[in-house]
Amino acid sequence: MKKNLPIFSYLFHPLFISMYASLFYLFFKGDAFVNQEKFFILFQILIITVLVPMLFFLLLRSTGNVDSVMIHETSQRKIPLVLHCFLIILLVKRSVVIVRYPELHFFFLGALFSTIIALVLSFFKIKASLHMIAISGLTIFAIGLSRHLQVPNMIYWVAFFILINGFVASSRLEMNAHTNKELVIGLLIGVIPQLLFVFFWL
Repeated sequence: MKKNLPIFSYLFHPLFISMYASLFYLFFKGDAFVNQEKFFILFQILIITVLVPMLFFLLLRSTGNVDSVMIHETSQRKIPLVLHCFLIILLVKRSVVIVRYPELHFFFLGALFSTIIALVLSFFKIKASLHMIAISGLTIFAIGLSRHLQVPNMIYWVAFFILINGFVASSRLEMNAHTNKELVIGLLIGVIPQLLFVFFWL
């Protein structure tokens, strides 16, 4: 089992969490949107939150500013986190607008605040687990949607995400990427902004 734990660090890399949250949201609110709109918004989110950061990572690695897709060093996180902030701002202002996608809009705002906190902490050389920030934020979003939409089988997804939190945390420990303290800091940074913003749409 320990040999398989690192898989969770890649499957639930922070880059992919926005897509998972969007797919989860659109699936359970499927009747509110036509398929063409779903594909269009997912395509925009894919470009802004996955493809652009990946291309930027390749640029940073080629210039020696980062050495791994996991970005282990706190000093290497500043540029990627600043970029992530700008990309989320672009997304909530142009694509995931509050009028059309209120729940998803506030999820991204929560993610923005989590990213800003992680960025500020990096200037004080405090390392928070970005993986835990991402997966815990997604979990709170899933819990909020479950209560908001009152769909019976969503509770299984909530349980799944809670379980994945444990696997991701264990994965980061197994890879010697974080200490317990860094995982807890990441968990709090992911949970608190989402809890604050969930009250705007719950």
